[in-house]
Amino acid sequence: MNNQELKSLVALLDDDDDEVIAHVEKKLKTLGNGVLPFLEEAWEKTFNPKAHERIEDLVHYLQFELVKERLTYWYSYQQEDLLRGMWILATYQYPDLEFEQLNEKIEHLFQKIMMQWDPDLLPFDQIKMINTTIFEKFKFRANIKNFHAPGNSMINNVLETARGNPISLSTLYLLITQKLGLPIFGVNLPNLFVLTYRTDKLQFYINVFNRGLIFSKEDLDNYISQLSLLPKNEYFEPCNHGQIIKRSLRNLIIAFDKIGDYYKSDEINKLMSLITVSKDF
Repeated sequence: MNNQELKSLVALLDDDDDEVIAHVEKKLKTLGNGVLPFLEEAWEKTFNPKAHERIEDLVHYLQFELVKERLTYWYSYQQEDLLRGMWILATYQYPDLEFEQLNEKIEHLFQKIMMQWDPDLLPFDQIKMINTTIFEKFKFRANIKNFHAPGNSMINNVLETARGNPISLSTLYLLITQKLGLPIFGVNLPNLFVLTYRTDKLQFYINVFNRGLIFSKEDLDNYISQLSLLPKNEYFEPCNHGQIIKRSLRNLIIAFDKIGDYYKSDEINKLMSLITVSKDF
């Protein structure tokens, strides 16, 4: 189908015949994201409120299909690229967000840390130096006042506002420390996401939500005990990037439920189902 034929097809969304509309919408959905520019152009040209609504619904459908496609591919083939996974998640809310925008902002933070970096420092001192840059210079903080806001789980929003939740702040920290080559990984704790510095000779934990507070396994044991839970390996050992994205999705489901946006929480559940099998629970 050439451009003129596509424009003519999109123009039929202005029709009043329900049968025509149903046929056109079905056809456009099969054509995929290539029709988005034509839909956006048609939205700008029409003054028909019903046509506006139809176009908006189609645009959202196509954008959501793209998120599903990207997420499924990432989970199967690109899990080593954590930033790309967070970008895909963010495009659910911000479909025009470019991956390079995020990459440049992460690189900027990384370069600021590199200006002071000393690879000969002891691990604890390295973490303190990173904390100084992230939490004192750039003022990244826990978003306590609006903890359940969906934006707290969106890495672009965290970079813009310097506010986030435990997993988004930890992910930001992890992305930077990975570029530094440090042996730092995510840890899936109940009610809290933290990081661990782990080598054959040394292991300690970092609570990014509390401005990079360093704590020990004994502190972690006490935390698990206070929750009246039995210790599990997953509470102490590194998790993979797929688990980080899944936890971010769960946070989003809760966030949208909290504000009563059940349509979006249902869609995030659909994203979760694409990368979740029964053994994950």
